[in-house]
Amino acid sequence: MHSTYDYWLVALSLVVATLASYTALDLSGHISVLTRPRLRHAWLAGGAAAMGIGIWSMHFIGMLAFSLPVPLGYDFVTTGCSLVIAMLLSYSVLYVVTQTKLTLLRLITGGTLMGFGISSMHYTGMAAMEMHPTIHYDPMLFVTSIVIAIAAANAALWIAYKLSDADQTHLIAKRIGAAFLMGIAITGMHYTGMAAAHFPHGSVSGAANDIDSQWLATTIILLTFATLIVTLMLSRFDARTNVLIGSVSQLNGQIVRLATFDTLTNLPNRWTLMERMEQAIHASRHHQKMFAILFMDLDGFKIINDSLGHSAGDEILKAFAQRLLHCVRGGDTVARLGGDEFVVLLENLASPDDAAEMAESVLSRMRQGLWADSQPLQVMPSIGISLFPQDGETVEALLKNADAAMYEAKRGGRSTYRFFEASMNEAATRTLQIQHALHEALKADYFSLCFQPKFRGDNSELTGAEVLLRLRHPELGPLLPMEFIPIAERSGQIVQIGYWVVRETCRQIRRWRENGLPAVKVAINLSPRQLEQSDLVARMLDIVRSEQVPCEQIMFEITETVAMQDAPKTTNMIREFQENNFEIAIDDFGTGYSSLAYLQRFRAKQLKIDRFFTNGLDEYGREGSAIVSAIIKLAHSLEMDVVAEGVETASQLEKLKGMMCDEMQGFLLGKPLAVEEFSALLHGHKGGSLLMFKKHRASA
Repeated sequence: MHSTYDYWLVALSLVVATLASYTALDLSGHISVLTRPRLRHAWLAGGAAAMGIGIWSMHFIGMLAFSLPVPLGYDFVTTGCSLVIAMLLSYSVLYVVTQTKLTLLRLITGGTLMGFGISSMHYTGMAAMEMHPTIHYDPMLFVTSIVIAIAAANAALWIAYKLSDADQTHLIAKRIGAAFLMGIAITGMHYTGMAAAHFPHGSVSGAANDIDSQWLATTIILLTFATLIVTLMLSRFDARTNVLIGSVSQLNGQIVRLATFDTLTNLPNRWTLMERMEQAIHASRHHQKMFAILFMDLDGFKIINDSLGHSAGDEILKAFAQRLLHCVRGGDTVARLGGDEFVVLLENLASPDDAAEMAESVLSRMRQGLWADSQPLQVMPSIGISLFPQDGETVEALLKNADAAMYEAKRGGRSTYRFFEASMNEAATRTLQIQHALHEALKADYFSLCFQPKFRGDNSELTGAEVLLRLRHPELGPLLPMEFIPIAERSGQIVQIGYWVVRETCRQIRRWRENGLPAVKVAINLSPRQLEQSDLVARMLDIVRSEQVPCEQIMFEITETVAMQDAPKTTNMIREFQENNFEIAIDDFGTGYSSLAYLQRFRAKQLKIDRFFTNGLDEYGREGSAIVSAIIKLAHSLEMDVVAEGVETASQLEKLKGMMCDEMQGFLLGKPLAVEEFSALLHGHKGGSLLMFKKHRASA
């Protein structure tokens, strides 16, 4: 019999197939991101029902578009079976494409089974017409329809899997295009199958009276569109809800991370460290185990931060954190407390030697390689170690004691480690008190200056003085320079104190001049931290000029050890001082590097022999005299004056005179004098006689 088609319904079947395909793609993307099994299965079932109805309705709309010269109908039970097949098929599709990985074997197997499923749905729907005699199928077209179904199924699986990632760009446009191609493939299979069917003349439909075609067409179209649209809306709403929940969860995770981890180094922060230490204390008490706290502070980090900038400092901290992680064991905790302070929690130790071995390993690794931007920045940690339970049974006590041990390591030479000892707490308390006193001293005028006179070796005439700093605190009393100077150096307070010393010295020189006293050259010591200041010479020049003192009256003393820490830089700074008419003396010669090459480059005005060699004149006899004599001859050959420090005996004085030592200072000749006493000495020198000074000393 001759058949015809309603092309409006044919077009509508293509629209339904495309909408069903888009629904399948959208659902696959939504289901693939679900993590809760129960919710995932619920969406698989619901999505399969909606998608199955869409595919099944496309088939039946296509069937309704087909007409014969005889009335047609469809058996209810057989039609229902074709719908069930479509739903089971859809469930299989969604299950396969929402898996984490779609292998080639799974693709081909799933696509083949789905192709047979689509074909089964189609031909089951055809059988619902109950034609008599039965429908004859063209073998070639029949096989072609099945091949098209299998190919379409494989293509649909692959496309759906590739578009299941919701993070792709232009995702909706891609899904619409893919859905249209899938719709063409599905309808192509259907109409190929329809073309394979041949209805003999005189055929009648045994189900012509079961379901009315017009009613069925209207019902299927409305039900299909309603189901697919509602499913899409629910999918979009649920997806947005999941995105919102995911965003909130991600934000919450970020908040938790900010609260527990350091943002710069990604190491645990102080709060997390304290929590883990509490756990370690509980576990160690239960298992009778020892653990250690390694408290670290980077030596010289402030200099890098100040000179190269905070960005360079941040890179140093991140590099140090990564190296530290490679030093420790897998179960150890590395944390950053803030600034350049790091802590390592070492658990399950057999003995304190394990902690010492770890500290040595850290120091060894930090000495290796370059640090940042190919710059060999020598930043090393000082490490303090406290042990549980002997050094404390609380988090606060262990951290405090490890911190005290770390400061003891700094006092012991830096870039080393120390175990906590009970006496360190007293030293730490004393250090804090002195730091506070130094902070108050400049504002409250607790500092004062003393002047130790220097005399010529040939005629004992006064040639100048060395400025010495003194500190008297109302609560701590008088503090020795050897006690507060190192603390001021470590804390950086020495820089401002140094400027105060220069300014106050210049003011005193100006007062002596206004009182008609003779001009003398005054030597001022420069600390290591001062020499690190890039604008040191400019600042000194500003102070001297503002106080209207000639630069020739100021001599700056630099210890040999400090000068050789960065000899090229020291050479440039000395030249800059000399270009501005300041004189330079190399202090404590013989106790450091004693580099003759750089001694020649420095071109300093004076070379000061350390008191150790001066004492050796008496203690070591001929050997001691030979060393001092050699230093004096060396200095004279380089056109430098020699000053001997620490002259305390008459025999030392006579030997130095015999060696042609240019100048001398020491308790034998004159102790450090307060401003008034040194002013009196200058007044006596004004008269040209040293006898007045000797009488003054005797009366004092």
